[in-house]
Order: sequence, then C-alpha cells, then structure tokens
Amino acid sequence: MKRLAIILFVGLLVGQKLAAQVAQPYLHHTERSKNKKDTSTLQAFFRNGEFYGHARYYFMATDNAGDLKDFYANAFGMGIGYETGQFKGFQIGISGFFIYNLASSDFTKTDASTGIGSRYEIGQFDMTNPKNKRDMDRLEDLYLKYSFKASHVKLGKQHIRSPFLNPQDGRMRPTLIEGALLELNEIKHLKLEAAYIFGISPRSTVNYYGIGESMSIFPAGIGLDGKKSQYPGNVNSSAIYLASATLQLPFKAKLQVLNQHVDQVINSSFAQLTGQFGLNQNKSIFYGAQYIQQHAVGNGGNVNPNLSYVKSGNLARTFGFRLGLEENKNWQIFANYNRITKDGRYLMPREWGRDPFFTFMARERNEGFADVHAMNLVSNKVWPKQGLKIEVAYGHYYLPDIMNVAHNKYAMPSYFQGNVDVRYNFKGFLSGLEGQFLYVYKGNLGNTYENNRNVINKVNMSLYNLVLNYHF
Repeated sequence: MKRLAIILFVGLLVGQKLAAQVAQPYLHHTERSKNKKDTSTLQAFFRNGEFYGHARYYFMATDNAGDLKDFYANAFGMGIGYETGQFKGFQIGISGFFIYNLASSDFTKTDASTGIGSRYEIGQFDMTNPKNKRDMDRLEDLYLKYSFKASHVKLGKQHIRSPFLNPQDGRMRPTLIEGALLELNEIKHLKLEAAYIFGISPRSTVNYYGIGESMSIFPAGIGLDGKKSQYPGNVNSSAIYLASATLQLPFKAKLQVLNQHVDQVINSSFAQLTGQFGLNQNKSIFYGAQYIQQHAVGNGGNVNPNLSYVKSGNLARTFGFRLGLEENKNWQIFANYNRITKDGRYLMPREWGRDPFFTFMARERNEGFADVHAMNLVSNKVWPKQGLKIEVAYGHYYLPDIMNVAHNKYAMPSYFQGNVDVRYNFKGFLSGLEGQFLYVYKGNLGNTYENNRNVINKVNMSLYNLVLNYHF
C-alpha cells in the first residue's frame, strides 16, 4: 500500500492535472459533478484522468467529569487517488490513505476506577490494534465504473452515502464498502439505486471485512438478558442488498423510499419526505417527515439465540419530524423530533454509518435503544463571502432507564447535548484548506446509580475537536 501511494504521488508531482477544489470537507472526489468526454484511445484514457489529494490533521480531546481519566489524540494523514478518463463509458478509480499517530494518549491504559478506555480518540486510528501508531494505511477506492446516458454502475471498493450506510467521517477516515452500486437517472425527476455489498471497511479500521465480521468490531453493548453481547464473531451474513427510489415532487418536495436487507440478520425499510415552500422572496419554510421499520430475518444471524445479532421475531419502529425557517438562503433555524417506539430496539451496526434521524447530533447516537423521545433545535448561519459557517445545536434525549436492559443496549442514561460547530474555508493562496472547530457538551438527565461506568465518556463531559482538511 505504501509503495502504491509513493508511485501515485510521484505521478502527481511530474505534471498530472490536479483535481479541482472540493467544496466541503467531507465530499468525496467521485461525488463531484463532472462532464467528461469519452476518449478513443487507451493513451487518452489514462492521460485525461485526474489525480486528487487530501491531507487531514485532527486534534480530539475528551474532558471527563471529576477524576475520571481524560483522553486526547493528534492524528495526521494524507491520501491520493486517480480516476481515469472515459473509454467507451468505462473508468477506473484508485485511492489510498495513510495515518500517523503524532502524539496521543496511551490507548492501552484505562481509567483506574472503571476500567474503561478511550471511546472517541482511539477511533482516529485502528480500533482493532490500539498499539499501532504508524502502520495505518488503507486502499480505499479500487473500482471499475461504467457510465451510460445519465446513469452509471460501479464495481469494487468505493464510498457510499445512504441512510444506513454512509461515511460517518467524524474521525480521520470514513466507512467504505465493497460491492456493486447501480444508479439510474433515465426517468425525469426519478433516481433509482440498487446495491449488492459483500465487504465493508468501517471507519477507525484499516481492513475490509465480510458483512457478518464487520458487525463485530465496535463495542457490542449488552444483550436482552443484561449480560455482555456475545454476537461479535458469530454473525452469519454474507451480503447486503439495497434498493432505493428518490422522486422529485412539485413545490421543491422530495420523497425517498429505501429497503436494506442484511442476509440472515435484519431488514430495514426507510421512507422520508422533505420539502420547502416560500413565504416571500427572502423567507421560506422547510419540513420533513420520516418513518423506519425493522424486522429480524431468519434467526437474526445465528441459530443460537445467545449468539445472534437480533432476536428472532424482533420488530422496531421509529418516526420523526422536522420544521424550520430559512432566510436569505444563508440563515436557518429548525426544530426536530424523533421517536423510537417501545416495540423493540432500533438496531444498525455502528460500524456502518451514523443515525439517519433528524435529531442526530455529532458525537452521540440513539442506535441500540427502544422507547426514546428525542428533540433538538438547530440554527446555522453562513457568510459566503467570508467562507464562514457557524452552527449551534441543543437537544434533549430521553432514553429508557439503564436498568431496562431490553431497551437500552449501551447502558446510556438520558442526556442533554449542546454543539457549537465553526467551519472556515480559506481563500487565495490557501484555497483548498478548510478548518473546523467542534465543541460538544453532554450532560446527564438520567439515573447513573452512582456508578462511574455509566458516566465516563457518556455524560457530564466535554469533547473538543479541531480539524484541518486540505484538498488538492
């Protein structure tokens, strides 16, 4: 992998065309709109391609309550990639990224009173090997793409962005998948997508894993019996099948329906309606409604119920709403609500992506719970000429009591959370450099039963994030 990165980097230096600047920190190169003409020769196929690069520095620190152990991390990484021009509709893409641990906490050491280690900072590196500080490189993209009319299909290692499978790139590198993705845009106002996925490389790892294996890397929480979950390493699943339709409706409305079927484990259906209508020339109202339903498939991943990911017959439902106001296209304020019903735990491997809920706030999730009421208020302001955006969010998340093990997978107490997110795009000579500062505070709203294991890295804590991205 390192040899590959060196070869690509030398090729970049000797005169290949650099990729255009990416407009936002987490927009992957292949997601940018491009209008490439088909080439007629193999030589033009390679010469008309694009090199692109990304350097990233990330400082993260957790300030836990009282004498509980604090953690910090300094990470630096760099990656380069190449995508060919088109030859009879075909393209090839390849990219890689390496990470160095510059100066961080010793992730092999835990808090003395609870035995718990870093929750957030270890995710900057390789969660499967906390001692690894230097040998962290990953082949990220390696795909064959075929474009026809306004549609395309990609086969191989690649990025994905869907409600349940997404980059979730609040660490050094995003989640990636391996499989075939099809996007059809031949019908006006309708986008159809389908995917067959047989491998996943979760964020905070450096390898690709089979589907069942990929569900067993992050902390697994507790089972329905209150004991440590035993499904890691025991989930039998070889594929994810995904189908989605997105319809553009009148009055700036959009409807998306999606079904994700995890072989032998769980099926999740998703429906979301969003839209916007103007009050006058400068103000508009936007809204959203969402519904998710899940049910176990077969034996939930293992014939032994103690080793399965989800209990056979499990059913889960969630629904949510959003209502907001936009003024002059650069200021927004919106209120969100989400409900996970009492039917059963909403489950989705945290290795695969962040929550799709309207109430999602960076650095915490509501996956693994049932009987949840979540609500938040978010406001953001953009200064386009200055390249500055500030977002402030505050929310309350009422979870089941931590002793209700059937509804609370991670023994997380109810909490309130406040986020301040500041982003700045540099201009002129430093064009392509983007900075972000994110401050998070989570406070306790539930009963922790005077057990610091229910506090550390969960509530009564601050989290500091400073990120620099340079795209070239």
